[in-house]
Amino acid sequence: MASETSGGGQERTPGSTRTDEGAVRVDSWIWSVRLTKTRSAGAAACKGGHVRVNGERVKPAYGLRVGDEVRLRQAGNRERIVVVKRLIRKRVGAPVAVECYVDNSPPPPPRVAAAPAGIRDRGAGRPTKRDRRELERLLGSGEG
Repeated sequence: MASETSGGGQERTPGSTRTDEGAVRVDSWIWSVRLTKTRSAGAAACKGGHVRVNGERVKPAYGLRVGDEVRLRQAGNRERIVVVKRLIRKRVGAPVAVECYVDNSPPPPPRVAAAPAGIRDRGAGRPTKRDRRELERLLGSGEG
């Protein structure tokens, strides 16, 4: 093939998986450093296009190397941007996992304080239509 070089190394091409001794599967690595809860969730994120390595969408078996930038889009429109410092294959504790990458992620958005739900007296039963309309008027969510 034209994309591979002879002599042991591989040339970097967008479609190559780069699986050799100095590489770890991307789904395994993001699970090992606790960016996803399970390895299968990491693989699903890769298949769904939520993981990019150096700006490219990757498959779960993509070979990750030291120095690669990994972007992982998580729930709630949060994106984690990490640079690989160390390759590990086994899941480790959180203090050790943090040492395996440099976190360049933007800070998470501040949590929006939700208005407390209407508190009703115990045993008061279900709210009537009148109660519901008064509550909507108070909260400003009425259409009229």
